Amino acid sequence: MKLPEEVKIIGETLSKAGFEAYLVGGCVRDLLLQEILRQGSGSSAQSKSFESRDWDIATNAKPLEIQKLFPDSVYENDFGTVGVKTNATDLRVKVIEVTTYRKEGKYTDKRHPDEITFAETIEEDLSRRDFTVNAMAYKVLNDIDVQTVVSEKEKKIEQAKRSNKRSDRTSEAVDLVDPFDGQKDLKNKLICAVGDPEERFEEDALRLLRAVRFSAQLGFSIEKKTRAAIQKKASLLEFISKERIRDEVSKLLMTDHAHEGINNLEELGLLKYIFPELNEGVGVGQNKHHIFSVFEHNVKSLEYAVKERFPLDIRLASLLHDVGKPRSKRGEGYNSTFYGHQVVGERIALKMLDNLRFSKDIIEKVALLIREHMFVYDPDTVTLSGVRRLIARVGKENVDDLIKLREADRIGSGVPKAQPYRLRYLQAMVEKVQKDPVHPKMLVVKGDEVMKILNIPPGPKIGKILSVLLEEVLDNPKLNTKTALTKRVKELNEFSEKELENMSREAKKSAEHAQKRIDEEIKKKYSVQ
Repeated sequence: MKLPEEVKIIGETLSKAGFEAYLVGGCVRDLLLQEILRQGSGSSAQSKSFESRDWDIATNAKPLEIQKLFPDSVYENDFGTVGVKTNATDLRVKVIEVTTYRKEGKYTDKRHPDEITFAETIEEDLSRRDFTVNAMAYKVLNDIDVQTVVSEKEKKIEQAKRSNKRSDRTSEAVDLVDPFDGQKDLKNKLICAVGDPEERFEEDALRLLRAVRFSAQLGFSIEKKTRAAIQKKASLLEFISKERIRDEVSKLLMTDHAHEGINNLEELGLLKYIFPELNEGVGVGQNKHHIFSVFEHNVKSLEYAVKERFPLDIRLASLLHDVGKPRSKRGEGYNSTFYGHQVVGERIALKMLDNLRFSKDIIEKVALLIREHMFVYDPDTVTLSGVRRLIARVGKENVDDLIKLREADRIGSGVPKAQPYRLRYLQAMVEKVQKDPVHPKMLVVKGDEVMKILNIPPGPKIGKILSVLLEEVLDNPKLNTKTALTKRVKELNEFSEKELENMSREAKKSAEHAQKRIDEEIKKKYSVQ
């Protein structure tokens, strides 16, 4: 498997000094997944999705010995981890963490070990890890070691041929340490706890959530015993800090199977400890406009947001946009109502996201989108002034995201089209308002300034001068400066009333023609009449 040069150099340095060096954790898992995809029918795009972001090395060298070998390093923790700096420009390998083999004591707080001691072997180090697919180690080899490994592999294959036996073990990498059958679980697409799953979750309750996140990230199932242990120990999540849970939820929502992950959280009894308000929507029926329950609708809206590669804030808004429905529901069945659910949902979302310590920017953005997601977009109802009010409420920078949320809402309702004619019509009107070139407000010189420059009272002459100025600026935007327009105002003042009237009339005709041209382009873009 191909390793970054920086990783090879660190491994070789440790090896020459008489120490062991193994890649551990997610990078080993991702390397093996790439290999499985290459050997199978996986596409290069799928293989690329498992490229490692972190390269971690485990060694039997103690922290001070590591620092002696790598003077340009940092050691500021109690876990035996030394950050070795490299000269790489790639941020993934700019600092590589090298950690001494370690064992861990009891976890009184369900999150951190009470005691950490150094271990003697890589196998001991791997036994403390969470899941089998993360509990493998890959030896970092120098060129001589590589040749030795290749020779050993060839010998094993040849021996198998001579004995006329076909063994799966002939393809095993002799430089891979896999004491818990992580390779097998990778091939079977399973998330399985190392050893006794209940003990693993008792040690670190965040693993309950990490199991679901890895399942969504990798597209794997959770192994039966591990799944049962999660359901049994779900309440341990209450011991975990909100910030830790937020980070895992954010990672989960950004996976390609986020919607399946949310369903898993609900089925395993974890969701009520993370988003209890979202959990309230389970089994809550809707009216004639929906074929799914409130919870199902929210998850299906998220599924569309995932498919469209929307960012975290829109994924959160898609998942939570109807979180206010259970508390605002009136009546049952076909004609039940949810009046004001968007306002209720805004308040609930503010509380939910603040509870998990999301950033102020994300909280405010998601709450805004939820509050405004019920905007009207029927062609017979929408007016330009209404569109301007919408833009004023949500901000020009949020209009596109609001429409994306509405698309997710529509698909989550079971309709076939994300963008019907009505929504495209609204987009056309939004763009028209934002690109409206015939409004005098675009001029840097206003009517009161014209009066001041010419020292004249209000009157029709002011409007005529502004019409001429606007048309000239449309032809040449560089003229829209105080200096240029002040000079032009004085020049126009020299024309007679009749000449100025004719110039103004021609200017308005030209402006109307320009507006009509833009309108036609916008209608064509959005396929509306």
